[in-house]
Amino acid sequence: QVHLVESGGGLVQAGGSLKLSCAASGRTISNYVMGWFRQAPGKEREFVAAINWSGGSIYVSDSVKGRFSISRDNTENTVSLQMNSPEPEDTAVYYCAVKSGGLLFANSARRYDYWGQGTQVTVSS
Repeated sequence: QVHLVESGGGLVQAGGSLKLSCAASGRTISNYVMGWFRQAPGKEREFVAAINWSGGSIYVSDSVKGRFSISRDNTENTVSLQMNSPEPEDTAVYYCAVKSGGLLFANSARRYDYWGQGTQVTVSS
C-alpha cells in the first residue's frame, strides 16, 4: 500500500510559477513510475507528466510541454511538478499517482495503482 499526499497548490497569477510536491509513504516508490494528472470541473482526468523510477526518462503532455517539468527524489520518496508560466486553462485539481512498470501507457489513468487526494491549482488571468 502506498499513501500519497500532494501539497503546494493554491492561487497563482498567469505567467508566474508554482511547485507541487507529492510525498509517498507506506512503501518506497523508487521502483515505480510517478505521474501527475489533473481534473478541471466537468472534464475528465487528464495526464500531465510522468517520470520513470530513476528519473532518467520523462513523459510530458503536449499541453504543458516547455512550461511544466517533473522531477523525483527517491531518497525523500517525493515527486514534484514545477509549473512555469501557468495559464488559466491549467486551473484544475492536480493529483499524483503511482504505477508499476515503465512509462508505457503512463498517460492512462487506469494504469495507476495509487492516487493522492489532490491539490487545487487556480490560475488567475
